[in-house]
Amino acid sequence: MGSSIMNIGVRALAANQGALQTISHNIANVNTPGYSRQSAVLQDVEGQYSGSGYFGKGVEILTVERIYSEFLTRQSAASKSVAAADTARFDTLRRLEEIFPGGPDALGASVSNMLNAFSDIVSAPTDLTARSVVLARADEMAANFRAAAGQLNDLKLGITSQLENSVAAVNSLAGQIAKANEEIARAMGGGHEPNDLLDQRDELISQLNRYVRTSTIAADDGSVGIFVASSHPLVLGTTVSPLSIVKDDFNDSAKSQLAITVAGNTHVINESLLGGGEIAGLLRVQNTDLVDAANLLGRMGLAIATRMNEQQMLGVDLNGNPGAPLFSFNAMPDGLPADTNTGNATLSLAIQSSPTSGTDAFVASDYQLAFSSGSTGTLTRLSDGSSTAFDFGITNPLQIDGVEISISAGAAAAGDRFVLKPFSAVASDLSTAFSSPRGLAMASPIAATAGTTNTGTLALEQLDTLSVPPPPAVTLNFTGPGSYTRSDTGATVYTYTPGQPILYSPALPPNGWSLTLKGTAQAGDSFVVDANPYPMINADNARTMLDLRDALLFDGGPLTDGYASLMAELGIRVQSAESAATVSRHIADNIEQDRSSISGVNLDEEAARMLQYQQAYQASGKMLQVAQNIFDSLLQSLGR
Repeated sequence: MGSSIMNIGVRALAANQGALQTISHNIANVNTPGYSRQSAVLQDVEGQYSGSGYFGKGVEILTVERIYSEFLTRQSAASKSVAAADTARFDTLRRLEEIFPGGPDALGASVSNMLNAFSDIVSAPTDLTARSVVLARADEMAANFRAAAGQLNDLKLGITSQLENSVAAVNSLAGQIAKANEEIARAMGGGHEPNDLLDQRDELISQLNRYVRTSTIAADDGSVGIFVASSHPLVLGTTVSPLSIVKDDFNDSAKSQLAITVAGNTHVINESLLGGGEIAGLLRVQNTDLVDAANLLGRMGLAIATRMNEQQMLGVDLNGNPGAPLFSFNAMPDGLPADTNTGNATLSLAIQSSPTSGTDAFVASDYQLAFSSGSTGTLTRLSDGSSTAFDFGITNPLQIDGVEISISAGAAAAGDRFVLKPFSAVASDLSTAFSSPRGLAMASPIAATAGTTNTGTLALEQLDTLSVPPPPAVTLNFTGPGSYTRSDTGATVYTYTPGQPILYSPALPPNGWSLTLKGTAQAGDSFVVDANPYPMINADNARTMLDLRDALLFDGGPLTDGYASLMAELGIRVQSAESAATVSRHIADNIEQDRSSISGVNLDEEAARMLQYQQAYQASGKMLQVAQNIFDSLLQSLGR
């Protein structure tokens, strides 16, 4: 009897000691990331049969188990992955937004300041100080474009560095998971789960999901397979397939792709399948948001500089010479060919010049051109996915959104693809082309003069130069209030409508001049359009430059609103990203709370369980004392 009680007491002591050790382990790891509380599973020892029935033989620890929800653990990792992607994008977009601030020193203000400066030349055409101010404002605007382009490039380089660091972290974590797989598989051979190793591996997987969303498949030996983008094996047992950052098919320096090397073969991972993780968020910013911002900036710089150059070249400077371009900038780069192209065609881009300037049709987008034959295929605007069929055999150059595309060398083959980036290189090299204030062509090369014997109320409303050099003099001879003839076309009668432009030539592209008169004509009245006899004191071209403020240049909006629309576009993206980051973080926090409520350590609960097992341990010790007393009494009886 004494030995049986002692054996039961020893087992009870061992079992309760193990339970207390497990509780102590829980308390010690209350702040350990990823730790799942453990519980000693007790079971009674099978009883021994006797003539009086079965007598129990005490208790023993069956195993120590994790209090763990596989579903919530996976959900927590997945939700954290989505939150990491949204947060990475939001944080980076905020830095992007800072490149385009508002205020009096911002890029938009410098554009307005430059155009407004022409008003002083209108008031004093020969004032060199007023002209110098215009050049200074133009130089300031160009410098702001270059600064913004430089900051965009710095941000791109920073994102690329972050991507490289994140990929290095993924590969390191994958290596640690592979090592954990090996240790877990070895430990599982003992018949019990190595709880702490499993927690450590789950924490590594959770950290991995911060960078890239993964899915897991458990193997029979206790190891897990880790997959990215649903099907690419990052970790299989103890084998790691490393990730890397590579260029896209067109070697576009503005874009990056995630690739995985499996058994020596590198495969590009479709960005849309990543699902979450910091890498997915950064790739989206670099490949979409940053590209769009660069296109918005480049389009703005190219449209403004080109339109002002066009108008400058329609005027006469203080030296009596036709105007030279005010701004210089990089030409549109050739199309980027895909690595898989079999043809040797070179695609050249230029600003549309015929039938009209393409500046007011620019769309802030890249394009992809895919050949289905040597001359036909589909052109896709990447900003919205709209497609247009083309045939260089019929139309060359091809015109779209104010841009001309032509095959300038070689020949294309079916299956060839090109990416076209018309605005990517403009802002980084925009500058003023000359420094002499006399070079500003502020005078109009033509003038319109009313006949000295006019009896009607005809007056000049507007005269625009459409091409240089100006054509020969033209006299409009009015035959009545609503009709006139022209000296260059003989007896042909034209209809006169006050306020309606009279074109030197209705052909496209426009050439010569456009004359708008107001008032009522009388028979015998006349108006002459001829070379300007006093270009040194004329500022008509400066007035036209000033009017460019209201020119409809950006998606139907005025030139001076171009920067505001750029800021609005980025602001909408930042707000959307902030909302997505807030929601995804909230979801991730809630799921983690649900997981922690099951797997986390509750100190109050552990303290209560400690008292419970402490009392049981003390009672087990008392049991041993009783058994010892029985044994001592038995020895004393035998000794008499």
